[in-house]
Amino acid sequence: MTAAPLHVAGERLMLDPMGALYWPAMKLLVVSDLHLEKGSSLARRGMLLPPWDTHVTLDRLTLLLRKWSPETVVALGDSFHDSDGSRRLPGSEAQRLQAMTNSHRFVWVLGNHDPAPPAGLGGDPVAEYAVGPVVFRHQAVSAAGAGEVVGHHHPKATVQARAGTVSRPCFVSDGRRLMLPAFGAYTGGLDVRDPAIMRLFPRGGRVFLLGKERLFSFEIARGGATRTG
Repeated sequence: MTAAPLHVAGERLMLDPMGALYWPAMKLLVVSDLHLEKGSSLARRGMLLPPWDTHVTLDRLTLLLRKWSPETVVALGDSFHDSDGSRRLPGSEAQRLQAMTNSHRFVWVLGNHDPAPPAGLGGDPVAEYAVGPVVFRHQAVSAAGAGEVVGHHHPKATVQARAGTVSRPCFVSDGRRLMLPAFGAYTGGLDVRDPAIMRLFPRGGRVFLLGKERLFSFEIARGGATRTG
């Protein structure tokens, strides 16, 4: 997989096609919206899905840790689907996650789905996390200056391809703010043209659509129109 470089607040970041961010200068890996144990949460409400979402999500996270060997991992909020999610982890998955937090410094940015730190898994729970000129938050602050990295909205984009339309998760950035796609296996998405996202990028920016081996970049103009570039 080929990562794509992107500058935010003057810092060179790498966008990984798996939907993660790596900051080489700080040896820092960022993932957003894992929504671990979403399957078990839905099952409690009678919506039965295969109970493998946490396993698949942690498999993907393991691959990223091997690829980038970060010193710090920032989980950008909604790491668990609800406040009891960490307590419902199967024993084997809890052990895997504990091993990750033992091997890397984990920073749990708290989200709207998980407003309390995960129980007994290690790591540092924070409302937001600042490194140099970059602030990592779950939800964007509209008046924030340059250097904000956020999640929450699960951005996705739909484009025309030879075989028809293709809809995939994506990054969105205007050089000042970067929004990450959701990383969890059972996460949906909100189209980048939705006003909830577009109001955070009033001058437009670029969309980086996740592909199998690389990212596909499109310009997003003021108002939400996209152009291949």
